[in-house]
Amino acid sequence: MTIAIIGAGHVGQALARALIEKRYRVRFGVPDPEKIADLPSRFKEGVTVGTVKDVIEGVEMAILATPYAAALQVAKDVADWEYRILIDATNPIAPGMAGLVVGNTTSGAMEIARLAYHARVVKAFNTTGFENLAQPDYPGGGLFLPVAGDDAEARKKVIALAASIGFDAVDLGDLSASRYLEPWAMVWIEMAMRLGYGRDFGFIRQRKRN
Repeated sequence: MTIAIIGAGHVGQALARALIEKRYRVRFGVPDPEKIADLPSRFKEGVTVGTVKDVIEGVEMAILATPYAAALQVAKDVADWEYRILIDATNPIAPGMAGLVVGNTTSGAMEIARLAYHARVVKAFNTTGFENLAQPDYPGGGLFLPVAGDDAEARKKVIALAASIGFDAVDLGDLSASRYLEPWAMVWIEMAMRLGYGRDFGFIRQRKRN
């Protein structure tokens, strides 16, 4: 299966490494492919680079792994997403990491969905750091990854994708739940960046034994 990743920064490359390890093929979509023409050489195989228009052609899933403002523009620039699954891995973080620029009555994912014509938007991969996206396996199990989207079939497929690379992916229901997931990302950021936890930690779901 081929996955399009829009954006080639830390998040996009981390997800690519996890996916390639599980034998997915990855296409990176960027505004100017020539600027990162050497990117495929950083991976052992299965990676190509092209424009956003080119890399989404013929794929079922695309992952938005850009800064939030760029994600909004990408969502808008594609005239018709043709019911592809568009996974939003972004967070609408304010400058200086001073909170979020949207919340309460809407979310970054909901704004992307509003602009992405005929896309099945699913929120996922936004609640932890990029190192954990590449390697989500911890001694206590796979890291907890909540998934939200209005299309139940799309959610199911994203959950399966996330589980295949080692996450404990959980269905959180409709896309409106992304209003909770984006602030949750700020909890990880606050702990990692300001409270001294570092980036090598994550959240795990456990149940009390009867």
